[in-house]
Amino acid sequence: MEIGTDQAPGLEPIDANAVGGVQFRYFDFVMAAFVTILLLSNVIGAGKRAVIDLPFIGAWPFGAGILFFPVSYVIGDVLTEVYGYARARRCIWAGFGAMLFMVFMSAVVVALPPDAGWTGQAAYESVFGQVPRIVFASICAFWVGEFANSFVLARMKVWTQGRMLWTRTIGSTVVGQAFDSLIFYPLAFYGAPDWPVEAMLMVMVSQFLLKVSWEVLLTPLTYVAVGWLKRREGVDVYDRGTDFSPFRTRV
Repeated sequence: MEIGTDQAPGLEPIDANAVGGVQFRYFDFVMAAFVTILLLSNVIGAGKRAVIDLPFIGAWPFGAGILFFPVSYVIGDVLTEVYGYARARRCIWAGFGAMLFMVFMSAVVVALPPDAGWTGQAAYESVFGQVPRIVFASICAFWVGEFANSFVLARMKVWTQGRMLWTRTIGSTVVGQAFDSLIFYPLAFYGAPDWPVEAMLMVMVSQFLLKVSWEVLLTPLTYVAVGWLKRREGVDVYDRGTDFSPFRTRV
């Protein structure tokens, strides 16, 4: 039977439950990339507000993290598409745990009393001294958004019988980023000084549109990564009969 996919012709579809104990060659590398980009986009990118001069619009400020954080959604799409929801769920929990440890480590290191001869404490606090409310909002938004993204992609793959990868990568990102934005901005900024509701909603919508647009632009790269991994791993996993509970880590 020929599979109806447009990424790896010749591969037979296989249910996710049938590959639960399989050791894949590249899964660990993809998971490491997912966690790495997630952490670095939050540590390096989140604290800087940059600006770009857009034609007909002028100066447009944006959080620098938006350049790289959406890549974690792309890798999440690749994980679910190639390895199935259960392994993507395992990666999401790994990322969640890594973010919690990052927050804990940042708090401890910033709180340590600096040596009298060291002058970098103020800069260190500026970069790593995260506001607890924003950290809490970010972790909650990540957890819900990533699981929504993975669930929608897995279900759409079965519905589309593996065809039209772009519909599920973009569709799942729309859902996942919508949850991410709807949770993060109200939790982080509602009622905060200098954040009137109108401004918060404007930023929320603009960031959502930018993140989805970034996903659309990266669609060709997603096709290449998915096709390459499916051919190397020799499988095309479908989540038929999968337990979609997010509260598990077993494959």
